[in-house]
Amino acid sequence: MFTGLISDIGTLIKINKDRIFSARISCNYDFDNTSEGASICHDGVCLTIFDKIKEKNGFSYKVEISDETLSKTNILNPTNPWNVGKNINLEKSLKIGEELGGHIVTGHIDGVAQLINIKKIDKSQKLTFKLPNELQKFVAVKGSIAINGTSLTVNGIDKNQFTVNIIPHTQKVTTWSEIKKNDLFNIEIDLLARYIERLQATRN
Repeated sequence: MFTGLISDIGTLIKINKDRIFSARISCNYDFDNTSEGASICHDGVCLTIFDKIKEKNGFSYKVEISDETLSKTNILNPTNPWNVGKNINLEKSLKIGEELGGHIVTGHIDGVAQLINIKKIDKSQKLTFKLPNELQKFVAVKGSIAINGTSLTVNGIDKNQFTVNIIPHTQKVTTWSEIKKNDLFNIEIDLLARYIERLQATRN
């Protein structure tokens, strides 16, 4: 489980697309306090880390990504795919007793949304995304949504479009300062919305 509060920015330093898609990622996490086999959220995608190598600053590790995950996420999308040099949002898994400052995030991506408009409001940004039609019913005004692993509040909805605001602090500590119009983003709907939908379907 995660909270959607980004705790580091990782950089892709190697990509392998042979038998199985794999990547090596450098980060600033403490080497000794991060275990082999730990779960880390990568732009919203929960992946298991292994093959740690201590670096001058922090360490690097390897992840492998299944075909199912590749099909559901933006990792291979044509606008901003995972390539060497790309920065990604990272979050370590939540420990029991830690503060839940965002919302409950599982790291299981529901789909990909396209950023269709960026509007500056003072030092913040108002972003408009276009959702896949099948996810429209799960997004509510003032509800929570995870976008590239970041816990955000939905400010407005118009059919299959929704808006969020990115404050200066979030831009500073995440990859949101690097975004471009038409980029594709990993979306995880609120866990509560999933269960409500399932309960309604079962009743019907």
